[in-house]
Amino acid sequence: MIQLASRIFTFASNQLILRTLSPIVLGISAQLELFQVTILYFSRESIRMAIQRQPLASNPSSSTNDNDKDNRDTDSDKQSLASQSVVNVSYLSLFLGVIFTAGLTWFYKHFAPEQAHNTPFFNQSVTVTGLASLLELTIEPFFAVIQQRMWYEKRAAVELPAAFLKSLVTCSTFFYASRQGHDVGPLPFALGYLAYSTALIFGNNSEYISGLFSRRLTFLAATLFFQSLVKHLLTQGDSMMLAAMSSLEDQGIYSLASNYGGLIARIIFQPLEESSRNLFSALLSQDGPNSKRTDVQLRTAKGQLVTILRAYQLLSALVLPIGPIMVPTVLNILGGRQWASPKVADLLSLYCYYIPFLAFNGITEAFVSSAANPSEIRTQTGWMGAFSACYALAAYLFLEVGSLGAYGLVLANIVNMAVRTLWSYCFIRSFFRKNGSSLGMSEISMKPAAYILSALATVASQMVPSLHTKIIPAIAFSGVYALLMLYVERKYIMQQLAEIRQIASSRAKGPKKLE
Repeated sequence: MIQLASRIFTFASNQLILRTLSPIVLGISAQLELFQVTILYFSRESIRMAIQRQPLASNPSSSTNDNDKDNRDTDSDKQSLASQSVVNVSYLSLFLGVIFTAGLTWFYKHFAPEQAHNTPFFNQSVTVTGLASLLELTIEPFFAVIQQRMWYEKRAAVELPAAFLKSLVTCSTFFYASRQGHDVGPLPFALGYLAYSTALIFGNNSEYISGLFSRRLTFLAATLFFQSLVKHLLTQGDSMMLAAMSSLEDQGIYSLASNYGGLIARIIFQPLEESSRNLFSALLSQDGPNSKRTDVQLRTAKGQLVTILRAYQLLSALVLPIGPIMVPTVLNILGGRQWASPKVADLLSLYCYYIPFLAFNGITEAFVSSAANPSEIRTQTGWMGAFSACYALAAYLFLEVGSLGAYGLVLANIVNMAVRTLWSYCFIRSFFRKNGSSLGMSEISMKPAAYILSALATVASQMVPSLHTKIIPAIAFSGVYALLMLYVERKYIMQQLAEIRQIASSRAKGPKKLE
């Protein structure tokens, strides 16, 4: 819920800027975001994934006799040692960050479009964004322990005020400059990044000292780094191709479409993917001394995966017919006349079909990255190269041959996510077979009636033009369809609600009952 509040606040604050923001400046801000994401991704992603594979010693016991007290002290020492090892490995992120920040800052400043160089405060914005990236990397030791121990409340307590300050600084800087009649270009966005990283530093009250340095984690991080290199090219390939092949105005329009279209992913999919990856790593990782997976661990991991896959299917079944018909109305309300063009509306409508592929790829790859051993990770990296070629071919066919522009990029992304999800699903099925279990399609699929209803509603939404132009018929159609879909899947929904009530009831009884 804290993640949800943070995302909604950021989205709402950006809306205040959007109506008076030019597509060119928004295009530069999209490039700045890509610039920062690339620095952070290459500097810390592989190390974070390696750290998640570091097991944590069992919790100290609650007994009071002398022998148990000695055991508690030993367990506490083991936990401290495990935490210190991931802290020291996380320092590599800052070292890599210095290299990537220097190199990418020079590259971006020298090869940015002429329109960007002519925009006020462009060079200063790039420098400030690079500095913000470095500052954010300094709190990786804090993040490492938080992730290892699954202290999500502590992480949220630091990140929520930082997100609040980022939005506040961006909006206030932009409004102040507008009232004074100054054109500050993308500088408010850069200052927002700087405010975010500074708030993270001040919110980190942990104290860590140097201790042991895990060679195993370092080697695993190096293995994952090469995979993250290919994965980043696949994930951010559309932004890179837009930056290289299109005007800043087109980039701004695509940025708006991808930000609106990816809102569900940032609010729902990303927190679920991160928490599930931590859970899968704790249950399935074989990197620790107690590497044998138990039947309980396998059942728990499988149950988590099946639950999320079923939930994603239900959400996709609702988004596919309803999303495209609601896009024009929502865009007119949020973006104003400057952005309410058929090109943006059509692009957002197409993006609705991309969202399910984005969701399934995220959760399946989270499982793979947690369960795969180093050899299997290297195999996946090789396949990532094949996926890159597949994505490049699809992009060439859609952009150059088909001349579809931004629409072609969305279609290429769909192809990219589809082949990656298919490979991950095959790996997951093979993984369960090797461990004496199985994962059949019947376990993760909705009822056949749900698929038929979704297909009919999707076709109907495209066949009736009034659904895209009149708000009342669109709302009525969406409401009736949603109720029918929920009725068809009522058994699954009731099961999930019962589990939620059971968890809430257990928590109300106190920690002893939970243990």
